[in-house]
Amino acid sequence: MKSKEDIKQYLEKRLIEENSFWSFEKSSCQNLSDWNLIKQVLLRLDLNDINYLFQLYTKKKIKQVWLQELVPQGNFLSAMNNCFALLFFDAQNPRQYVKTMETKILKKRLGV
Repeated sequence: MKSKEDIKQYLEKRLIEENSFWSFEKSSCQNLSDWNLIKQVLLRLDLNDINYLFQLYTKKKIKQVWLQELVPQGNFLSAMNNCFALLFFDAQNPRQYVKTMETKILKKRLGV
């Protein structure tokens, strides 16, 4: 793919093809915010598509979305989060890292 805009359009198209927005009007699913595009790609697309995110956004930005949106979901996404921690975010011990970050984020949200 040539430009960042091409990659973004490709990812939006892939999300629509995967019926990620089945309950929404298709036109409302175009031009997603960066945050929502990252979140939806991480949740719904495969590793090849996720790799395109790193051509669009910094590792720091993708990690921020991952930590705030996916990690706090706990056991529901634990296998996927452990995989992401290992493959994309250089965690030496992914299971421990994800659990530590989940606890830290939830405590912060609860004001503990």
